[in-house]
Amino acid sequence: MKNNAPTLFTFIDLFAGIGGFRLAFEPVAGQCVFASEWDKFSQQTYEANFGHKPAGDITQIRSEDIPDHDILTGGFPCQPFSSAGVTKHNALGNSHGFQHPTQGTLFFEIVRIIKDKQPKAFLLENVKNLTAHNKGQTFEIIKWTLEDELNYHIFYNILDARFVVPQHRERIFIVGFKDTLDFKFPTLPNLNPKIRDILEDEVDNKYTLTNPLWQYLQNYADKHRKKGNGFGYGLVNLEGISRTLSARYYKDGSEILIPQEGKNPRRLTPRECARLLGFPETFKIVVSDTRAYSQFGNSVAVPVVQAIAQEMVKCLNTAKQINYLKKSALQMSLF
Repeated sequence: MKNNAPTLFTFIDLFAGIGGFRLAFEPVAGQCVFASEWDKFSQQTYEANFGHKPAGDITQIRSEDIPDHDILTGGFPCQPFSSAGVTKHNALGNSHGFQHPTQGTLFFEIVRIIKDKQPKAFLLENVKNLTAHNKGQTFEIIKWTLEDELNYHIFYNILDARFVVPQHRERIFIVGFKDTLDFKFPTLPNLNPKIRDILEDEVDNKYTLTNPLWQYLQNYADKHRKKGNGFGYGLVNLEGISRTLSARYYKDGSEILIPQEGKNPRRLTPRECARLLGFPETFKIVVSDTRAYSQFGNSVAVPVVQAIAQEMVKCLNTAKQINYLKKSALQMSLF
């Protein structure tokens, strides 16, 4: 998948998965100069679509081996953070620099690279519940680290992809700038997407649930209904949107089931999952269905990230123009 657009900035793609961030940043004139992804099957999909294999485990990659770049991107895994010194007070009192509660987590790898490479900006993504993890203390540590230790100006917001793809998918996005910039998260246009629009015309019978599995899901849902719980399968309204596609979709497909007349409901196909996240039709799916479900379930909604990327680039370009004008005015004043 070649990018023939003119390049205005460079970026790196950390915890790259199958390239959702790259698909979002390249159309707004970005050039990816480095990617890292530890999962070998995701590496296969990435290489098939972008022509090169991402580097492996980021914990084993030295900062000096990563090219300089303007923007760092990454959907970092939300690993448990250390309970030692979790309050902002303790973090502020830490005399060991980066030897604080984020060390030992993959977020620390992002911290390390930002500290060493000093990009102009970054965009990080995680699950909505990151803000509530450990009673909010985890997110306080993340904010403090980015703002007070790294000296970046950060903005964060939870965006739901439901306006641009037919899926309820809330994610938190954290944007940071080295300079003080007037950034605002985009308001996503309401495209009124519908599940019906992303379905394939012909689908193999292998995606239809077997009688035992369909009966099991119905029994499971009925049992929890009687207990007053909300657990159960998600039979979608084709004129509406779906629940959130998760990495566990390969297990039984229960969160998003497509009704079929005269038949048991079916899972989405991998191509339909790609469409559900805004991936282009040209995106190559080169792994098994099981792997593909997991990969798309872990991915970002491409149109959401692209909308954020556009606003970030707009801010950086405005700052660049202002700095140019200030420099020109200073030079004129010297004469």
